[in-house]
Amino acid sequence: MAQHSLTKEQSQQFFEQGYLIRRELMPPAITDALIAKIDSSLSPALAPVEFEADVHYPGAPSSKSAPGGQTPRRLLHAYSRDAIFQQVASHPEMVATLQALMDSKDILLSQNHHNCVMTKHPGFSSMTSWHQDIRYWRFDRPELVSTWLALGPENVSNGCLLVIPGSHRIELDPGRFDASLFLRTDLPENEPLLETAVPVELNQGDVLFFHSRTLHAAGQNQSTHIKRSLTFTYRASGNEPIPETRSAVFEDITLS
Repeated sequence: MAQHSLTKEQSQQFFEQGYLIRRELMPPAITDALIAKIDSSLSPALAPVEFEADVHYPGAPSSKSAPGGQTPRRLLHAYSRDAIFQQVASHPEMVATLQALMDSKDILLSQNHHNCVMTKHPGFSSMTSWHQDIRYWRFDRPELVSTWLALGPENVSNGCLLVIPGSHRIELDPGRFDASLFLRTDLPENEPLLETAVPVELNQGDVLFFHSRTLHAAGQNQSTHIKRSLTFTYRASGNEPIPETRSAVFEDITLS
């Protein structure tokens, strides 16, 4: 498959706003196969799985024994689950885009961060508060890029991602975050920033690329259908994980 380089405008958007959407990047043959594989892994849930009750986010069931407590939130270790996940992670268009965004020919996939299928089920999905992914990650530099592949419509009604454009370039004082490193929505000084948030609306096959410092959040699924998304995180060669941290538990996968 031919690899298409990014336009100057696309590269500039990512640099300035901290995210970029590439429409219909994954063909229907791949996304349909992914959906079938994911659905067969959701009922019954194929371990390793993180449940809504595990995350303790707003709106999540209080425990696994509570109503909805057995609702899957994430199918973990996606890359090692099946060849179809590996095909997406190393897809030529995915890698070519990452090479351009990180200005590196050598791209590696982290098996320690994201590397999962995100699901939001009607009735028992939780909200994800405003945060930067780099908050718990440990690398030489906070310059990683994550990908988010939509496997169906993603919009405000079913809990799509929300982003704050340009937030990856802002230095925020620690006091503007809570103890779990979520951006505090109760502080007046954060209100102007939160007012700039925009929804990332996607369709099946669209891929969102976003910087590890970009502030993002997500709402609950108010629709009647499961929302499924596949997300991976990548780094450039030379931006190494810090030894003996969560970022270095599993070996990274070289893709180029």
